[in-house]
Amino acid sequence: MRADETRLHTEVTEAVIGCAFDVIKELGSGFLESVYEKALLLALKQKGLSAVAQQPLSVMFRGDNVGEFFADLVVEQKVLVELKAVKALIPEHQSQLINYLHASDMEVGLLINFGNPKLEIKRCFKARTA
Repeated sequence: MRADETRLHTEVTEAVIGCAFDVIKELGSGFLESVYEKALLLALKQKGLSAVAQQPLSVMFRGDNVGEFFADLVVEQKVLVELKAVKALIPEHQSQLINYLHASDMEVGLLINFGNPKLEIKRCFKARTA
């Protein structure tokens, strides 16, 4: 990872992370992912950020649409947020977010797990080609 990647959309990612901490502090762990999605969406909007839940994104292959997925949250049209409510994040969760980034025009994603009282967060970046 290049040094400039760590600063990419820092203001937005830090705001999302702050809101995620607010959500886990108020709700605790143990709810379904959909509850955390709605709570985080509300917290982001109350903070004045533009956020969309379940935004459809297309997967293109050789110029054709071969599938569609729904991003849990897209914040400020810059950061893709994938939410989980599981015991622990596994490598497949991070791979899922990276694949979503490749299918979108966004370069930064956050993987947030509300499944434990201690919030788990991973920041991911789309690999840049030279």
